Amino acid sequence: MSFTLHGLGVSGGIAIGRALLMSHATLEVAHLTIAPRLVDKEIARFEQALEAVRAELASMKESAEHAPAELAAFIDLHAMFLADPELVEVPKQIIRERRCNAEWALVQQMEHLAAQFEQFEDTYLKERKFDVVQVVERVVKELLGHPARAVMKKTKGVTEENLIIVAHDLSPADVIAFKEHRFAAFVTDVGGATSHTAILARSMAIPAIVGLGNARAMIRDDELLIVDGIRGVLIANPDERVLEEYRLRKEQIELERSKLRRLKSAPSETLDGITVSLQANIELPSDTRDALESGADGVGLFRTEFLFLGRGDMPSEEEQFEAYKKVVKGMEGRPVTIRTFDLGGDKAIDHQRTQTNPALGRRAIRLSLAEPNMFHLQLRAILRASRYGKVKLLIPMLSHAHQIDATLAAVEQAKSSLRGEKILFDENIEVGGMIEIPGAALAVSMFLRRLNFLSIGTNDLIQYTLAIDRTDEQVASLYDPLHPAVLMLVAHTISSAEKAGVPISVCGEMAGAPKFTRLLLGMGLRTFSMHPSQILEVKNRVLQADVNELAPLVRRILRLEETGKIREAVERLNALAAAN
Repeated sequence: MSFTLHGLGVSGGIAIGRALLMSHATLEVAHLTIAPRLVDKEIARFEQALEAVRAELASMKESAEHAPAELAAFIDLHAMFLADPELVEVPKQIIRERRCNAEWALVQQMEHLAAQFEQFEDTYLKERKFDVVQVVERVVKELLGHPARAVMKKTKGVTEENLIIVAHDLSPADVIAFKEHRFAAFVTDVGGATSHTAILARSMAIPAIVGLGNARAMIRDDELLIVDGIRGVLIANPDERVLEEYRLRKEQIELERSKLRRLKSAPSETLDGITVSLQANIELPSDTRDALESGADGVGLFRTEFLFLGRGDMPSEEEQFEAYKKVVKGMEGRPVTIRTFDLGGDKAIDHQRTQTNPALGRRAIRLSLAEPNMFHLQLRAILRASRYGKVKLLIPMLSHAHQIDATLAAVEQAKSSLRGEKILFDENIEVGGMIEIPGAALAVSMFLRRLNFLSIGTNDLIQYTLAIDRTDEQVASLYDPLHPAVLMLVAHTISSAEKAGVPISVCGEMAGAPKFTRLLLGMGLRTFSMHPSQILEVKNRVLQADVNELAPLVRRILRLEETGKIREAVERLNALAAAN
């Protein structure tokens, strides 16, 4: 029987192949009561399982030499979780207090920790709950006597290139186990755009869909699947007509990709001679490799929150400095924009504090200014890294002029402390601000007078403008980049910066979506920052654009008041390019 599932396409492309199911050990855990005399023995069994998984991760790390660099970073993260008392010691207490089996105790603590991660407002941090689940799953597999590596049933007569991995979730170690293989695609029940499965799939150029819900339970081994990573659609047991349609689309996509690769070294310039800078958003120091391979002009957004992952303490100045230096040197002279911590705040510093709405609470620059010691360490680390290349400092979630003044004072204090220690840094480092709050966009002139550059974070700007929690699936359909209010704010911010002679970029999802490239160019945008995998496709749109032709058309679009009409006008704008 044919059926279709919808999820989040996190790595583009189309794959057609046979399903290969992976086990999900945590679903198999039972609650057992043990005799008092066996408690110590059960704890010892738990400790042995932990040691076995630690050894397995160490082995995975050694064998990761030729695998994507992202894998090693995630294995380190999982190893850190296995050293955390919350995951190592608390289950032992549960075993003692409740006289239960180790598997059940561990899963109970996993659910508690996952709920804590869910409280983070930052999407990247929130999705680290999946890493907790994966670490626990490996330990549970060891306790249950399952193989430490992913459990898969071999499908006869099917080559690896035609196999589609179907799992509840995938761990980095699981993917490391596949490093000598070449599967067609990954699909998982859980995960988001910044989950490691998504990051890995993009780095390996493999189509992937996450957040499918019940795919693992509904799909059977060896069923024929179509994975549409562009639309986030999975089709099981398609009929011949659908199959033939997707075969043709797959061939077209592969042909287009081969053409796009030729654009890597081409100057990013419109038909009427306007230079457009295409930069990369990165989350890990190892992402610089992908940025360079995509032909990025620099790093337009380096999210530093990864330094907080899997730990309960503050990363030291030295640890931060080494990470920032690695990115700056890795970009080989290209500019690197480092954003200060954009953390939710409710859990990152004070674990006792709760907030009714973390999205509107003490987060990002609000948190940094409220924690001056933390902020001082980060500013020193960024300044120290600035001696190794062109570094820019980016401040998230600005809403008031006094926040800029306080930030600039903090930067001067950090500079002064480094001068006192005779540590070199870029005395003229540029400081910029993110425009992601409607109030900041409307009153942008006060930021233009104080800052060297601006960057529009469209993800949060849309969220705050439309009062939509973009992580809430119940209202996700209302999250619309083409809402007239959103476009007015973006256009107003770009034109205001242009009049003031202040450089401005867009670093949200809109920048990496080719369907918005011509719209943003027509608004006057000249610097885009996006995931490295999106750069060549956006460059292709830039090369086919004529800004003099686009500008008046976009001005007309901005006068429209209904989203439906705006959408139709943007489609016509893109169709015009295709016709030319």
